[in-house]
Amino acid sequence: MSRAVLFDVDGVLVHGMHEREDRRRRWDTHLLADLGVDPELFVEQFIRKAFIGDVITGKAALIDELERWLPTVGYTGSPMNFISYWLHRDSQLNEPLLAGIRRLRNGPGVGRLYVATNQEHLRAFHLWSTLGLQQVFDDIFYGARLGATKPDRAFFDAIASRIGPQDEAPLMFDDSVAVVEAARSYGWDAVLYADLEDFTTDPWIEERLGAV
Repeated sequence: MSRAVLFDVDGVLVHGMHEREDRRRRWDTHLLADLGVDPELFVEQFIRKAFIGDVITGKAALIDELERWLPTVGYTGSPMNFISYWLHRDSQLNEPLLAGIRRLRNGPGVGRLYVATNQEHLRAFHLWSTLGLQQVFDDIFYGARLGATKPDRAFFDAIASRIGPQDEAPLMFDDSVAVVEAARSYGWDAVLYADLEDFTTDPWIEERLGAV
């Protein structure tokens, strides 16, 4: 029997906007000084509106929405430069966890390994190609690709249809209580991730790591 294992990005595979504020590593600390964009306005006026409402589910392109919004706060540069700044700084990989996942791949009963995340197309590709997640995982399932975001049931439906029937319920690691609860309600197993020990001490994971 084999089992699919899925991992969230922010707060899990990438040190960044963890669900818990005390564990966050913000990428926008110097945004105002470097690009002249107030990070609070960026969150309030862009992230909570166009980004969450349309971009992250694939209804609108990030570049198009930024091209509309950035001039309203006085930014006169290319939106491509803004995106490059954002992606470069929001890319602190959780290397100890990734090392553990690489070991896990060789464990008995381990099926395919996936990324399951709320992302738009550009950052998903950046994570996959530039940061090299393609070297660790079999595929990346993300909001704009699936047309749905966690914790909506449609997100899990879309993944289930792509990975097909499983010998054992998939196991998911996520930093969001709501997502973990949604995954469990869907019939998957899920672990609330805060630090590396939440991965290494999970009984199923620990058994596999001990066998490699």
